[in-house]
Amino acid sequence: MNVPADLRYAKTHEWIRPEGGTVTVGITDHAQEELTDIVYVEPPRIGLEVKAATTVAVVESVKAASDIYSPISGTVTAVNEELSSNPALLNTDPFGQGWIYKLKPSDPAEIDILLTSEAYTALIS
Repeated sequence: MNVPADLRYAKTHEWIRPEGGTVTVGITDHAQEELTDIVYVEPPRIGLEVKAATTVAVVESVKAASDIYSPISGTVTAVNEELSSNPALLNTDPFGQGWIYKLKPSDPAEIDILLTSEAYTALIS
């Protein structure tokens, strides 16, 4: 299972990568493996203000639809348009081209509350 050390993780299997004043959000390798073949992604809309732990997106696989939760609070600044034509990027490159959205945090301190790679690995073991 791939759990990059430079990311932070939510217990609901989302990851974030801080990049300057924004964070990039996606689903973990564990999550995409559990979902299997992802066939549709409904991203949040740009400008949406979200609270930590609230539903912001939906992914559908051949098995089920699954809510994607925001790991932290903030405003959506970008969505990955490539996922509309190629949702399988979530399966093939969940930590790279398979990102879902970018967020400007309203409280950057929330990042420190998220799990480290070690803590997330223990959670999924």
